[in-house]
Amino acid sequence: MAFEVPDLPYPYDALEPHIDAETMRIHHDLHHGAYVTNANAALEGTEWADASVESVLTNLDAIPEDKRTAVRNNVGGHANHSLFWQIMGPDGGGEPGGALRSAIDDAFGSFEELRSAVNDGGVKRFGSGWTWLVWDGTGLSVYSTPNQDSPVMQSDVPLLGIDVWEHAYYLRRFAEAQNS
Repeated sequence: MAFEVPDLPYPYDALEPHIDAETMRIHHDLHHGAYVTNANAALEGTEWADASVESVLTNLDAIPEDKRTAVRNNVGGHANHSLFWQIMGPDGGGEPGGALRSAIDDAFGSFEELRSAVNDGGVKRFGSGWTWLVWDGTGLSVYSTPNQDSPVMQSDVPLLGIDVWEHAYYLRRFAEAQNS
């Protein structure tokens, strides 16, 4: 089955005033939609056309070379954004508890140190990309990836992904600045 943009699990304006409805609509429908359209086009006619995101991203070397970059960028963008919509929400935020909190404390020393590592990863990302909290099979780790590279490509499980592309947050503010 071809990839599809998942429904946004909350209204477009649910994150205002932090992220406005217009930015969410453009980012979700148009931007994510373009990744899905381009991923499906790149995989059309290949044995990977009906494969899962995980299967495609963990087997990029098996993708025909003339399609590999398009697949990496667009399937990665689809994977990253599909998680992104799920981890944000109007009632989100706060510090985790339970086993996740214990794992954070074991790996980073404290939630504050985790927050610092995630922020540092995003700030130090040259150009566009993502900063991630992942389960790498042995514990929690934070790192940054360029462009639309996904932790799934390394067989890591992304738990939190922060989109550090400027389009993710600033469309309205950018347009207002251009018009003033």
